[in-house]
Amino acid sequence: MTSLFRSGAAIATVFTAVLALALPAASPHASAAAEGIAPGKKGRAYFENRGDIVWEVASTREKLICLTFDDGPDPEQTPAILDLLKRYGAKGTFFVTGVQALRHPELIRREVQEGHELGNHTYHHRMFRHPTAESVRGELEDAERAIAQAGGVRSRLFRPPGGYYDQTIVDAAREAGYQVVMWSWHQDTRDWSRPGVERIARKVLDNARPGDIVLFHDRVEHTQTIAALERILPELRQRDFQFVTVSELLRSAPTGGPAEQ
Repeated sequence: MTSLFRSGAAIATVFTAVLALALPAASPHASAAAEGIAPGKKGRAYFENRGDIVWEVASTREKLICLTFDDGPDPEQTPAILDLLKRYGAKGTFFVTGVQALRHPELIRREVQEGHELGNHTYHHRMFRHPTAESVRGELEDAERAIAQAGGVRSRLFRPPGGYYDQTIVDAAREAGYQVVMWSWHQDTRDWSRPGVERIARKVLDNARPGDIVLFHDRVEHTQTIAALERILPELRQRDFQFVTVSELLRSAPTGGPAEQ
């Protein structure tokens, strides 16, 4: 999300493709407290009650948890994460950017082949602060073409960079056939800020509950995420959690959810 990370951060600048590829310095990720939405706009409850945005599936009766990874794929971090997920029989959801999908199609193919799910995270990792429907559609369409070209699949999930959303973003995504997916607010690891392996691990382990959607990044400068996952995965497995994709988690809800890609 920015920097070798470029996280869903609250920045007012609209990135160009060149900036996206250059991986500028890290900037703050949108926090749960900020609700990811500009003051004066409709808040979480409005979108949640309408089913427009998913944060978690608290009603699931099974011990399911979803690990999600934003901003990749990255040629070093993504393979290491995939190796760990494979070791523990875990499936995850990768919200990828179009530029990175085209740069590393072999990793997109590997994610698909190993049973993980892909989500759309825009083409340029564009921060939608004052979006138009046309600009949102353009980013979604460009990213979708890149994902299809790299991996031969169509993503059905969308996570807006920085967690910033408003009615325009939600409507454009829904009209294009996407389910907007955020993350459990108690499971924002803020791994992009490199808070320490222990803090990342404890954030997940101390708060883990069925139906959670956990936010990680697989493209972060000097990442601590991989080391944290080495602690998180075996402990959650020991607690009998099953690691599933977002779509699998949504289908576990009483009302079901969108079909997998």
